[in-house]
Amino acid sequence: MEAARQETRAESATGDREIVISRLIDAPRELVFEAFTEVRHLSRWWGPEGFTTTTRFFEFREGGEWYFVLHGPDGTDYSGWIRWLRIAPPERIALLHGESRDDPNAFESVLTFTPDGAATRIVMRTVFPTKELRDEAVEKYHAVEGGRQTLSNLAAYVTEIVRKGAEG
Repeated sequence: MEAARQETRAESATGDREIVISRLIDAPRELVFEAFTEVRHLSRWWGPEGFTTTTRFFEFREGGEWYFVLHGPDGTDYSGWIRWLRIAPPERIALLHGESRDDPNAFESVLTFTPDGAATRIVMRTVFPTKELRDEAVEKYHAVEGGRQTLSNLAAYVTEIVRKGAEG
């Protein structure tokens, strides 16, 4: 019971700085986790609708980094950088995400992958350094909708892999 109370306090302490997005994906947890941890998959679904991703460098391990460019539908390029902080296959990934390694506004995300029957529930909990940075991400960069679209792209991608596997 004490652990539950501590978790509630921790969540309320960051509540005004966080975004939580969840999605049920009709695919096994191991496949959803793999799609999030192998560059051959990530580059095919990462980003909101209409965006494409070019990976410059990718090393999936604790302390490893992923440098990429998101190409917007209007032709704008957005630099991206992720450092993998903690990895617990196939359950959890913690990462630091910014525009570059020295981005003072980088934010931390924790992704959890939980089995739900034959499906997987992915929860992406992102905590920004300040409430203002969270608000800017929501208002200027449409972070909530972009996050939902990104998880929707992931769901479509792994569902297609499952469908092709069933056919093959």
